Amino acid sequence: MAAPYKFRCNIVGHEKDVRTVCPAFVPNNGIISGSRDVTARVWAPNESNEGFTEGLLMRGHNNFISAVCVMPPDTVFEHGLIMTGSNDNTILAYTPESPQPVYKLEGHEANVCALAAGKFGTLLSGSWDKTAKVWLNQKCVMTLKGHESAVWGVGIMPEHGYMLTGSADRTIKLWKAGKCERTFTGHEDCVRGIAVIGSGEFLSCSNDSSVRRWSITGDCLAVHYGHENFVYSIAMLPNGEDFVSSGEDRTVRVWRGGKCVQTIAHPAQSVWAVCVLPNGDIVTGSSDGVIRVFTTSPNRTAPEEEQKAYEEQVSSTAVPTQLGDIKSEDLPGPEVLNNPGTKDGQQKIVRQGNNIELYQWDSTQREWKKIGDVVGSSGGTQQTSGKTLHEGKEYDYVFSVDIEEGKPPLKLPFNVTEDPWFAAQKFLEKNGLSQLFLDQVANFIVENTKGVTLGRQNPQYADPFTGGNRHVPGSDNLHNGGTGDDPFTGGGRYIPGSGDQPAQPSFGADPFTGSSSYSTQAATQPLPTNNYFPQKTYVLFESGNPAPIIDKLKEFNGKVDSGIQLSDTQLDGIHKMLEGTTVTEESMNTLLEVLYRWPPEYIFPGLDVLRITIRNPKVCQKFCNVEDFLERQLGYLTNDTPAPAQMLTLRTFCNMFKQPSGEKILVANRDRVITPSLNCRLTQNKNIQIALCTLLLNYSVYLQNKVDEEAKSQCLLAIASVLENPLDSEAQFRLLVSLGTLMSSDDGVRALAQSLEIENLVSPLQNMVEPKKLPDCASYILKLLR
Repeated sequence: MAAPYKFRCNIVGHEKDVRTVCPAFVPNNGIISGSRDVTARVWAPNESNEGFTEGLLMRGHNNFISAVCVMPPDTVFEHGLIMTGSNDNTILAYTPESPQPVYKLEGHEANVCALAAGKFGTLLSGSWDKTAKVWLNQKCVMTLKGHESAVWGVGIMPEHGYMLTGSADRTIKLWKAGKCERTFTGHEDCVRGIAVIGSGEFLSCSNDSSVRRWSITGDCLAVHYGHENFVYSIAMLPNGEDFVSSGEDRTVRVWRGGKCVQTIAHPAQSVWAVCVLPNGDIVTGSSDGVIRVFTTSPNRTAPEEEQKAYEEQVSSTAVPTQLGDIKSEDLPGPEVLNNPGTKDGQQKIVRQGNNIELYQWDSTQREWKKIGDVVGSSGGTQQTSGKTLHEGKEYDYVFSVDIEEGKPPLKLPFNVTEDPWFAAQKFLEKNGLSQLFLDQVANFIVENTKGVTLGRQNPQYADPFTGGNRHVPGSDNLHNGGTGDDPFTGGGRYIPGSGDQPAQPSFGADPFTGSSSYSTQAATQPLPTNNYFPQKTYVLFESGNPAPIIDKLKEFNGKVDSGIQLSDTQLDGIHKMLEGTTVTEESMNTLLEVLYRWPPEYIFPGLDVLRITIRNPKVCQKFCNVEDFLERQLGYLTNDTPAPAQMLTLRTFCNMFKQPSGEKILVANRDRVITPSLNCRLTQNKNIQIALCTLLLNYSVYLQNKVDEEAKSQCLLAIASVLENPLDSEAQFRLLVSLGTLMSSDDGVRALAQSLEIENLVSPLQNMVEPKKLPDCASYILKLLR
């Protein structure tokens, strides 16, 4: 049985509600928080690994922050980005090193309350404007419309190419390529959060106090009840199956095997957000402005006295609750606490003398724990409780609000247990009023309500581990990878792959321009007649002169340690394999030895041998069966790898498509191959550009007649991300052929390309003069897109 979570620390620094939390990429096991105090902050674990210190304070929004997420590192932002969504309707992007935003995303018309990061730089946002938006390269490429109310939760299922949106209209929608594929119904109130499980399943939480598990087929697989009030947030535990949730009932609940196994009470009314760190620790953000961390690790658990202090703080909190028609003298006494609870988190209201207390069953310690003193009215009707009825429900207050002269006032209901901003938002949505009035209405509620209001006071906590909210400058040590020296820069040098003419492989006519050019393929709609796409065969880098490659191998063979030098017989075997005359097990093992044992600065001619010989079925089968072959090749696609290694690796991948074994491994590992390959898209080396674009072209050739929308969408996004960079004309041409090949056989891909505004990337190319095939092909692509 998993160990129970225990209190680790408080993190104090925000001045108002902490509305959102998420794990940081940098630092490891760090925390990012966003608050109603209009700031976002990064918190770094201190050296003792017990508490946290403030590492970065981010400003830039002019209204409260509702959502945060992190974008993975890429070639431009090597430590990733921190994205913040705000009630000022914008999204800001920060690097982990800068307190000022590096760019702003504008387009939403109301509070941006949900964010999720996807692959290849995509970002999904949800807003009170009833839409979700997909962002790529700082542009809105799709707007997802269909919900009837605010979009509170979003999620991305990258393995299926799906996006999820949960709304205050009580539904969840599943989207693909900008189109709503399915609507999930079942929740009885607002959907507040979404967590993706994987394997085609996801979780949702709602104001109806439930958590539901769904399959993308539309089936509700399970309904989990445990919370006593709104469930605001949900997050997966590291095992990918169990999860945690938080809500308006002042608790976080831990779910394992579909059952609530632990309930963690908080000394604040609203636990707005919960997330899980890579080390398994739970982080919460609450209405009292405090971030709290809980852990199962004995090394990170707070000292015993701090544990007791936290429990005392929880037990002394005032809890507003309605007792209906029950009188205090009719409540049970403390003797009922002698009986064990039936489930974790079960609550009992107990009379202790003149006081009424709330207790909660802790199944991990097998005891009832006091979690607050109950305050509130003792009646359940208007006559006995002093409450006001509105639309059949009881409220502590029902205000009359004059919006427009000459029209009857609108009714604004409010209970002291509600969040003023949430009540104000419901009021605006119900009456079709502008979001500009949100703060005005919320502040009106705050100023005109009396009695118990929890979680609004300034916290008087001191983090026992840090003693303050210190900023630690320089906590993130930046490093820049070296570019590496190209060993092939001297006079009379051997240039890897120099025998290739990038635009025209020497074996066979150029399929783009020669006599073997291909014809068009019938599509779901009439296509413009052209000789450029769809491409029917893979494009390879086949040519190469064996003599200079072997000469360079011999030269480097004399420089490596004697223990890994090749014999003349071994060199001769590679020479014969390179010429295609004889391929033996011994010669293939010799090439493996060069690639795996020689120092990186000496393996370039070996990579070129691999690039040429991988077209042979025996060689391709051999290397594809080597356990870490693909992983080693992908290691050459980093920014600090010399250009020849990047180019030869990309060309090797292109040539692998020729053999079924190579095609199989590239298709099965499409995501693992394309993602690091895109690191090369910013290079100025035209040979690398052409090799990258040819790889994407070959994936397009494979996918054109396949029913795999996720793969096609991924390929299309990759093409778009490369096409927006300055490129050699041949690289541009091959990307256009890739686009045409994908769109020719799939109207869905064409629709996605239109939503991505790829037309704006293609249009300038039709004005090119040379080579003529580039503007010609661009014009045909534009006909497809219009």
